[in-house]
Amino acid sequence: MSWGSYVLVGYDGSKESERALRWAAQEARLRRLPLTVCHAWRWPYPVSHIDYEGVAIVKRMAGHLLDHGVMLAERMAPTVKVRGRLGDGPAYGALMHEAEGAELIVVGSHEREDLAVGSTSLQLPARARRPVVVVRAAGARRGEGEVVAGVDCSPGGDAALAFAYEEAALRGWRLRAVYGCREPAAVGGDLSVFEDEDRLRHLCGERLERSVAPWRVKYPYVETRTSLVVEPPREALFEAAEEADLVVVGNRGAGGVAALHLGATSGALLQHSPCSVAVVPSEGAPGL
Repeated sequence: MSWGSYVLVGYDGSKESERALRWAAQEARLRRLPLTVCHAWRWPYPVSHIDYEGVAIVKRMAGHLLDHGVMLAERMAPTVKVRGRLGDGPAYGALMHEAEGAELIVVGSHEREDLAVGSTSLQLPARARRPVVVVRAAGARRGEGEVVAGVDCSPGGDAALAFAYEEAALRGWRLRAVYGCREPAAVGGDLSVFEDEDRLRHLCGERLERSVAPWRVKYPYVETRTSLVVEPPREALFEAAEEADLVVVGNRGAGGVAALHLGATSGALLQHSPCSVAVVPSEGAPGL
C-alpha cells in the first residue's frame, strides 16, 4: 500500500523522540523514501505576556533543535534524503499539517503508565489517514524480529494485515496473525450459543485462515504463524506483544467505533503495550 511520498517523524529532542527518529530513518531507508523531521514550537507563556524579542529567541532555539534532529537522522541513515519542517503550536497540529504527503508517521511514546487523552501519540492514530507507528522503549530490546498483526475480519483489520505483511517483508521479520475470539463480534452473534469450545475454535480458525490466505500468497517469503486465542482481542494481543518487536492493529475495530475515537484494543495498546505499536486506518477512515 502507498499513501504518499515520504516518512514523517516528530522530534522534540527527548530520548523518546530519538528512538522514533531511529525507527523512522530505518523505515525511510527500507522504503527508499525521503524523511521529513518535524518539530513544533510554541510560546510558553500567556498570550497577554508576549515578548516579541523573546518569541524570536524561542523560535530560533527551536530551529537549532530541529537542525540537530536532521543531523542525527542523516547520521542514522546516510543514504536517505532528510529535510526539516518547523511548525508552531501543538505537536499534533504540526504533524497533521505535514502528514498530507506522508506514507507513514512515526512518533515516540513517553512511556508513562497513563498517557494524557490529548497526547500526540493518542491523537494522531485516532485521526490520521496514514499508518502511525508509536515507538516504545520496550520494543528496542527485541532480537529475532516479529510483527504481530491483530485480525478481526473487519476492513480496518484487512488494512492492518496489509501493513503488517509489508513491514515484515521490508525488515525480514516473521509475522504472527493473532485472532482473539472471546467476543460476540468475533463470530457474528451471541457466544452463548457456542457451548462447545471446539466448535468455536473451528469457526474462528476458519475465519483467521481466510483472512491470512491472500497475504501468504502475496508474501510467500514471509514466515507466517497464526494464533487463535479464545479470549478477548485485547488480552490476546497483549500476550502476543510480549515477544514481538511491533504489534499492528486497525484504528477502529470490528465494532465500528465512531469517527475520531480509537477502538478499545488499539487505545489500550498505545498506552500499555510492551512493544512498539502501529495503528493503521481503514481505506475510508475519516480524519486527515
